[in-house]
Amino acid sequence: MTPAPTKQQLVERSLERAADILGDITAPLMARYYAAHPAAADSFAHHGLGRRDLLEAEMVGNVLYCLMTWFERPEEIRIIFYDSVPHHADTLKVGADWYGGMLDTGIALIEETLPTDAADERAAWAEMRDGMAAAIARAQTL
Repeated sequence: MTPAPTKQQLVERSLERAADILGDITAPLMARYYAAHPAAADSFAHHGLGRRDLLEAEMVGNVLYCLMTWFERPEEIRIIFYDSVPHHADTLKVGADWYGGMLDTGIALIEETLPTDAADERAAWAEMRDGMAAAIARAQTL
């Protein structure tokens, strides 16, 4: 009998499928993100210093890193959030709703590529979303 895949393996399977279906997710992720957080577009333009595209690519890369690493090294991602969320809020005036919104948008984009019968993958992504939301909420109190 084959053992059930780990949550990390489920996430990797989902990400590989999404890459095959979507290719580079930067443009669709940012379009959805800006649709949900319209004022964030001005913030990206301001903080991108004339190269908004590079800042967008960097932030999407950070999202993917967090998604790929959450189940393998959750404490590392929590530490990143505990440092980054207050910095974004205090220095860049980027609230936790925008920060978490970027992660949530990435998760939603991946979830849309899941087959309808992939309950195990859906459960892993839901658990990740909840865990990341809790870590971001905790980061706001630090």
